[in-house]
Amino acid sequence: MNLLVNIVKRGDNELPTYAHPSDAGLDLRADFSNPDTITAHNCDWDSERKTFIMFSGGRAAIPTGIKVSVPNGYELQVRSRSGLAIKQGVFTLNSPGTIDAGYTGEICVILCNLSEEPFEIKQGDKIAQAVLNKIEHIEWNVVDSLEETDRGENGFGSTGINEQN
Repeated sequence: MNLLVNIVKRGDNELPTYAHPSDAGLDLRADFSNPDTITAHNCDWDSERKTFIMFSGGRAAIPTGIKVSVPNGYELQVRSRSGLAIKQGVFTLNSPGTIDAGYTGEICVILCNLSEEPFEIKQGDKIAQAVLNKIEHIEWNVVDSLEETDRGENGFGSTGINEQN
């Protein structure tokens, strides 16, 4: 599917790409062309090294330098990169983040550093992945009760940790 993309900042980043032909997600890259506009908590911009630093517990909306036109009936989901999550403790805070068809602003990725170490991001670093998903709108049908199931209302932790069913 073709998506219209508008490059907001003229950094040296390539457009989001699939690392492998079978990948579901495109890699999104950080764009620090204008670091003064970043919304952040417990983070810092090192202007000498041109590096964004997220301290432990830090969170920030990292710009990608692109805007996209998502077709009606679709959403662009922004998700964590598994390597950043397991190796550095850095993940997308609102995972998955949703870029709606009506949103035409710059894509920013809300990252959080749960590790005890500072995490550094440089221009062009891969920070998240984007997946295009078809959506269905819900039409509510109010009923007096729902059909009984084997599980019923058993929720959080109801199947246990070590039980094998």
